[in-house]
Amino acid sequence: MKAAIYPGSFDPVTFGHLDIIKRSAKIFDELTVSVLDNKAKTPLFSVEERVKILEEVTKELPNVKVESFSGLLIDYAKEKGIRVSVRGLRAVTDFEYELQIAQTNRQLSGGDLDTVFLTTSLEYAYLSSSSVKEIASFHGDISQCVPEFVARLIYEKYGFEEV
Repeated sequence: MKAAIYPGSFDPVTFGHLDIIKRSAKIFDELTVSVLDNKAKTPLFSVEERVKILEEVTKELPNVKVESFSGLLIDYAKEKGIRVSVRGLRAVTDFEYELQIAQTNRQLSGGDLDTVFLTTSLEYAYLSSSSVKEIASFHGDISQCVPEFVARLIYEKYGFEEV
C-alpha cells in the first residue's frame, strides 16, 4: 500500500490545502493529514479544533485520515511506518524553504523519508493561512479562501458574529 503524510499547521485550512489533500488522495492509497502541535506558536485554533475542521472538510475522501502530532516529522513517520511526506509549493520561495526541510528530513531519517512536492493549482497560489487570518481580523471577505463553515469559525475567533 502506498501511504503518505501531509503535515502542516493548517491554521486555518485553506482551499490551497484542500487542493493538495484531494490530489494526494488520488495518488496515494492512504493519506494521513497530520496537524502539527507546535508549542512555539500561538495558533488561532487549538490542535483539537484543527483536527475536527480537517475531518469535516475531508469526510468525503475515504482514504484520508486526520491526526495530530508533535515533535519531529521523521519520528512520527517512522512510528506510522510511512516513508513519504507530501508538501505543496506555491512559488519559488516555497521551494527553497521546502527543499531544505526535505533534504534535512531525508538525511536525519537515514534515507527513510522522501518528500513529494505538488505545485498548488494556480487559483490557490496566492493563498496562505497567515493572509487569511490577517484579512479575517479586519472582517474582510475570506469566502474565496476557505470553506464557508471554516470562515464562520474564523470570524467567531475574531469576535465577528456575521460573515
